[in-house]
Amino acid sequence: MSVITFIIDDEHYSAKEGDTILQVTRDNKIHIPTLCYLDGLSTFGACRLCVVEIEGSPKLFPACTTKPTEGMIVRTKTDRLKRYRRMIVELLASEGNHQCAVCVVNGHCELQNLAYEVGLDHVRFPYLFPHKSLDATHKEFVMDRNRCVLCTRCVRVCHEVEGAHVWDIAGRGINCEIIADLNQPWGTSESCTSCGKCVRVCPTGALFEKGASIGEMQKERGFIKFIVNARNKSEWVHTAHEEE
Repeated sequence: MSVITFIIDDEHYSAKEGDTILQVTRDNKIHIPTLCYLDGLSTFGACRLCVVEIEGSPKLFPACTTKPTEGMIVRTKTDRLKRYRRMIVELLASEGNHQCAVCVVNGHCELQNLAYEVGLDHVRFPYLFPHKSLDATHKEFVMDRNRCVLCTRCVRVCHEVEGAHVWDIAGRGINCEIIADLNQPWGTSESCTSCGKCVRVCPTGALFEKGASIGEMQKERGFIKFIVNARNKSEWVHTAHEEE
C-alpha cells in the first residue's frame, strides 16, 4: 500500500492510500469540528463544518470525504474557515427550534458545544421558526424534529449497523425532515427493532428516551465504532470448534 506525504498547517504528514484528510487529522490530534461525521459510519459530508482550504483551489473541501494527494497543502484554521464554520452554526440555529434551556441534552449537545467553540453569542440571520412535528408514538423513544439538524446519523446507523433502515429523508429545503419507513408514526413501524442506536448517535436532543428530564440525557456515540470493528474482525463469531 502506497504512502502519501502532504502538508497540514505547515507540518508534514503521511497518509495511507484511501485515507481522508479528516482521518489523518484525527490520528494526529489536529482538531477539525464535525457534526454529521461519526466513527463507524459511512461519510456523508452533509454539515460542511469540517471544510478545509487546499492550496491552488478557491473552493472549500469537506475533510471527511476528501482524500489527500502527494504534495497537497491543506489549511484547517484560517480566518476564512472560522467565519464559514460560525456561519454554518448560525444557520443551523436559525433554521430549527432549538430551546437549550428546556432540552433533555442541555450540556451534552454537540450543536451546543459547537456554538461555544465558534464563539456564537448571537445569530445574524432571521429565525425561521419552522412548523416541525414531534413523534412520541414509540413506546420507548421520542423524535423531536424541532431539534433535528439533518446529520443523517440515525439513517446511517439504522441501515449500516442495525440493518433495519427505518429512517429516511423526505422533502426539500426547509421542509426536509427525517421520517420513519414511508412517513408513518414511529410507533407503528414494523421494521424498527427498538435497539436505540439511532437515539445514541443523535448529536442533539432530536432523539431521546422517554422520561428523560432537562439536561439528563447523555449520548453514548463511541460504541458504534466498537461494534463495527468487532464485526469486521469476526470477534463475535463462534465456531463449532470453540463451542466444543
